[in-house]
Amino acid sequence: MVKTGQSTQLLVDDKPFLVLGGELGNSTASSTPYMQPVWPRLKALNLNTVIAPVYWELLEPEEGRFDFTLVDDLLRDARRHQMKLVLLWFGAWKNSMSCYAPAWVKTDAKRFPRVEDDQGVPQEIMTPFEPRNLDADRKAFVQLMQHLKQADGQQHTVITVQVENEIGMLPTARSHDSRANAAFRQPVPAKLLAYLQQERKNLKPEFAALWQRQGSKTKGNWEEVFGKSLATDEIFMAWHYATFTNALAQAGKAAYPLPMYVNAALNRPGVAPGNYPSAGPLPHLMDVWQAGAPAIDILAPDFYNPDFKHWCDLYTRGGNPLFIPEHRFEEGVAAKAFFAFGSYNCLAFSPFAIEGSDTLKGAPISKAYELLQQVTPLITKYQPQGQTRGFLLYQDSAARTTTLGDYRFTAKHEYTLGWSLGAKKPQWTPGGALIIAVAPDEFYVVGTGVVLTCEPTAKGKRAGYLRVDEGHFEGEKWVPGRRLNGDQDHQGRHVRIAGDEYGIQRVKLYTY
Repeated sequence: MVKTGQSTQLLVDDKPFLVLGGELGNSTASSTPYMQPVWPRLKALNLNTVIAPVYWELLEPEEGRFDFTLVDDLLRDARRHQMKLVLLWFGAWKNSMSCYAPAWVKTDAKRFPRVEDDQGVPQEIMTPFEPRNLDADRKAFVQLMQHLKQADGQQHTVITVQVENEIGMLPTARSHDSRANAAFRQPVPAKLLAYLQQERKNLKPEFAALWQRQGSKTKGNWEEVFGKSLATDEIFMAWHYATFTNALAQAGKAAYPLPMYVNAALNRPGVAPGNYPSAGPLPHLMDVWQAGAPAIDILAPDFYNPDFKHWCDLYTRGGNPLFIPEHRFEEGVAAKAFFAFGSYNCLAFSPFAIEGSDTLKGAPISKAYELLQQVTPLITKYQPQGQTRGFLLYQDSAARTTTLGDYRFTAKHEYTLGWSLGAKKPQWTPGGALIIAVAPDEFYVVGTGVVLTCEPTAKGKRAGYLRVDEGHFEGEKWVPGRRLNGDQDHQGRHVRIAGDEYGIQRVKLYTY
């Protein structure tokens, strides 16, 4: 992970890398024979990266005895299919629960205790307040990272690691086990208080408001500093989840320093903490996680909520790169990939249960990834310079506008054109596109379902098209195809990629 200007880039073998990925369903990678017919399907979808779990229960079936067979099989098969891997550590927590803890952990609740709700009922969730829970999880994670260094330290098949999965507290905002209650009565840790003071001007507004309502105190217990509320319970729990996770990441990086991230199950607006998986790396808790887990490189959203742009905006605050390890595999996901890579410092995009697609090369995500692979060198070169933009276009017919260089671009869904073949469809598949400015008057437009017009920012001027060529890249060489004019660009009025097509167009503008 390196900073390039205002952007962060993931380097693989010294070159910027964009993860065009797919995450496997939870149980798919638990059987090598089951995976064998899956690999060709993934290859046909034009993935360059597979996101796959590693299961604590199978890695350490007996305490101190480790079995890396499944990991080694993933490494072997990914290399055979010329793909990279992102590994998900299903350790102490997966979707809040401790379902992937080994049997020897699950059946010894005295040694490895659980969280408890406010009625004292234990849950299937290991408490982060017990050092033995951390020790057991950390030992296994370190073994994994040591093995990866030995088995993959030269080939670099594994490029990042997710620590735990969708950490969150249920069915209450915090645990009420005896260890948690004792910790809750203690002063807020000095490390968090120092972060609040140091980052006072940069705190996320929703978190800053909570602290400021209590007088921006710099000492006191949790309720004295943040007030008596479910929000305080969640902040408290988030801190202890974060420090637990940070201890894993620190130890894992000491063994093999790969970039590491944590992911969040997004909360629903208006739902109280405890009624959603609380205290994970959610937008309103980003400051807590960044203070408590500095060894974690990225906080990442998992998308099963509407309003894609809203959540992307929240997760890119404060320079956090956008890393999307999991998105519902649904209609319009390909359009969102174009938008994410064009509009944000996006490092990764990945539909979930990717092996479930039965359309292979016909799948929209396959077509999108084919184009994104071609333009990756352009994105990674020009995105840090602020020379990329993205559009996400829905059936609402609303125009999206952006300024890039000396031009103002307006994008609409291609079906808004009266003569479009899809205009009369009752349901419009979302359109998506990105623009890459390679010169003040020269751009690449990549995507689907978009009609794009432009005007100069200079007053009294109009824009015209010198040429519009469709084409493709072979390596980093542009190979032009048709010269688009006449009906294809509406007699020099716009750039258009039909809603049922995926393409790249090179556009040269002029003003008069």
